[in-house]
Amino acid sequence: MGKFLAFCIGIGLLLVSFEGTWRDFVSYDGSFKITVPGQMKEVVHTVKTGIGSLEYHVFAYRTEDDEADNLMYMVSYVDYPSGTIHQDSTDLVDDFLDATMEEAALSVNGEIIYSSPIQEQGFPGRLWRTDFGNGAGVIRTKAFISGNRYYSIQTACDKNKSLNHSTDRFLNSFTLLSESDKMKIKSLESNNGATIPLTPYGDNHSKREKDGSNNGTDSEK
Repeated sequence: MGKFLAFCIGIGLLLVSFEGTWRDFVSYDGSFKITVPGQMKEVVHTVKTGIGSLEYHVFAYRTEDDEADNLMYMVSYVDYPSGTIHQDSTDLVDDFLDATMEEAALSVNGEIIYSSPIQEQGFPGRLWRTDFGNGAGVIRTKAFISGNRYYSIQTACDKNKSLNHSTDRFLNSFTLLSESDKMKIKSLESNNGATIPLTPYGDNHSKREKDGSNNGTDSEK
């Protein structure tokens, strides 16, 4: 997973454009929607591992605007073979998330400044900050497990911009899509983009919409 993060960041550095208007980005195969200040581009990378070949899907947007809050916005996911992630065991899930977080930091020669457990739309996850580049840069990551799929949502910025609303907006806008949601969005695309509300993905997601909870991303250390 650490090598995966290094690959993701490398891909993100290649996908350069200028920051513009915030817009919704939808991945039907990835079953998610997120708001981003530019056009995301996808790269799929196949890696041979001890549990078989895994396809890593990386969606990245990077800006060259020196005044932008973040240098890069990224979403990635990978599907693990059935039985690899034991969601019925809290301890095993915690071990998996902790190991992933530590490997991710090592992959960029970074240091984990803080981390906290979260529930993302009813699924177990982690929220953490990694300082890298001798403390000059900051990566903020929200990651969670849904079934056999691991999702990671990240921003990277200069340390002097580590507390910015754009990161909160990006991380908090991530929404899992049900099959019904996908059908609604496709219908919107064929009807001039009119907006209609999506069905909450789960009880936790519904609660977040009602009370404004955002899994702690706005109250970052």
